[in-house]
Amino acid sequence: MTQTLALTMPDQPNQPAHPDNPGGRAQRGGSAAGRPKGADAAGLVVTIDGPAGTGKSSVARLLARRLGLDFLDTGAMYRAASVLVLDQGADPGDEARVAALVAGANIRFDWTTDPPAILAGGSCVAHRIRGQEITAIVSRVAAIAKVREVLVAQQRAIAAAHPRLVTEGRDQGSVVFPDAKVKIYLDASPRIRAERRAAQLAEQGVRADVAGLEAEIARRDELDSTRAAGPLVCPADAVRVDTSMLSRDQVVDELERIVLSRLVAGADRGEPS
Repeated sequence: MTQTLALTMPDQPNQPAHPDNPGGRAQRGGSAAGRPKGADAAGLVVTIDGPAGTGKSSVARLLARRLGLDFLDTGAMYRAASVLVLDQGADPGDEARVAALVAGANIRFDWTTDPPAILAGGSCVAHRIRGQEITAIVSRVAAIAKVREVLVAQQRAIAAAHPRLVTEGRDQGSVVFPDAKVKIYLDASPRIRAERRAAQLAEQGVRADVAGLEAEIARRDELDSTRAAGPLVCPADAVRVDTSMLSRDQVVDELERIVLSRLVAGADRGEPS
């Protein structure tokens, strides 16, 4: 999809140093010429929520690049917390200990890389967060209210430092950024998500049982949607997109269309951009 809207957002000067922006440089998805009308200095937050396996991270990163916005993968933060739990031999059920580990680890991003690399305790853990051991415990870690309290505060601090942002997760539009200008909820059937995961594993030389993966995904959906803190929900004002029959590029095209149409509609209503 080709963007045809007038673009009004100039490049900002280098930002001052920030805990989530240590070099004072934002990792932008593209040039100023690619930023949509409505994404001005006041900021533009686009939230993308949805269950595991809907491709949120990959399409959010591509959408951010296409629109010239920054990209925040909040799921990586909870996975980094899970790496800490695993490395320290902590029980995911020991909520007090897990919360203390996360609070003391300064989980953050290195914004000088593309995509930004996730760090925990000063070490890059980006190469570990998608492993099966982490996937097995991340929902339990993410369900801990104190963990979410710490990481939600950090996510909001990131948005303050990077106010033009595409952010993806489970509770971005419902809890973290309830006033976001554009909210999207990605979905797909558990079977489709299981088949996609099996294909990813096959590319890594790992055989996987689709039925087993589907059952695992259904269990994770149940955990994510029933937890007390930041449950997975579709915000009432979000646009729901079923990705079951769409390619990745088609999903990005649709998300770009949604963002631009929402901004045009807001401008027509005289909303501040």
